[in-house]
Amino acid sequence: MFSGIIERLAKVEVAEPVGASLRLAITTGYPDLELGESVAVNGVCLTVTSLEIGGKAEFFLSPETLARSTLGTIEVGDAVNLERSVRLETRLSGHLVQGHVDGRATLVSATEEAGAYRLAFDVDAELARYCVAKGSIALNGISLTINSISQADVRFQVGVMIIPHTWTHTNLHALAVGDQVNVEVDVIAKYVERLCLPYLKP
Repeated sequence: MFSGIIERLAKVEVAEPVGASLRLAITTGYPDLELGESVAVNGVCLTVTSLEIGGKAEFFLSPETLARSTLGTIEVGDAVNLERSVRLETRLSGHLVQGHVDGRATLVSATEEAGAYRLAFDVDAELARYCVAKGSIALNGISLTINSISQADVRFQVGVMIIPHTWTHTNLHALAVGDQVNVEVDVIAKYVERLCLPYLKP
């Protein structure tokens, strides 16, 4: 479990296909990282499968992870957001993020407003139904507040406002219009939907 508060940026050092899977190597900067530990990489919960002194870690990405997230297009040198899993005694500064990516969103606009940045992302209707104004969403693992939701044809746009600290300390500043990010909607919304299904009229 994660909080969506990005701890650091790191660069991908190895992105090697292994059949239909992928092996990633990243120097995380976490000196006390442990084998088998979970780390969120661009919001995707990955398991440390190999570890070297200094926090260089390897991760194995299955075909399911590659199909669901943007990590299938990652390249050596790309900057990724990192977060270690939360401890029970830590403050939950963001929201409950599982690292189980639901899909992808596409950046459609980015404008600066008084030092902050307003971003708009296209999301599929399948994910948009879990989004509410002032609710939570994780984009590339970053816990963000949804400021606006709009619909154009069958597409939905979700708007978020990024403060300068988040802009400079995550990989959002490297995005260009048309780039995709990993999306994890609020898990509470999915559970509520599931619980309500038996009571909905056919």
